[in-house]
Amino acid sequence: MIQRVQSIWLFFASLCLVVMLFLPLVTKEANSVESSIYTSGLFQKSAGQSGSGIKAEAFLPLLITNIALIVICLVNIFNFRRRNVQKRLAIVSIVLTIGFGFWCSVYAKRLPGGVDGASFEFGAYLPALAILFCILAIFGINKDERLIRSAERLR
Repeated sequence: MIQRVQSIWLFFASLCLVVMLFLPLVTKEANSVESSIYTSGLFQKSAGQSGSGIKAEAFLPLLITNIALIVICLVNIFNFRRRNVQKRLAIVSIVLTIGFGFWCSVYAKRLPGGVDGASFEFGAYLPALAILFCILAIFGINKDERLIRSAERLR
């Protein structure tokens, strides 16, 4: 039962949100200091420094929200027997991911010098991809409901 297509889409949505923990959202270089916004905080790296840099500011509420969204998507995979609950949780995760994306943009404005001249990295587009996967999961849930209704009619 767990191999249904909506389980795969919900797993991909949670995977996108997990990858978001490790990829920068926005980077900007000013005065030979590269600043990067992650969901965990603002990291700054000097020109000669290697690695990810020094954490200048922590974004704990953003990090907790990201982890909560991951957990919601993963828990929703195991609601395959209760399709109505699974569909509602998928809709809730879509709404929360939209809010999370806007909240990430608010935190992106905390870059030194603002977002003017900053480059948006791949991590900034992952919430939109997670939303797409949740929508595809809802389509899979609807397809399951139609299949079960037609099977019940044959009984």
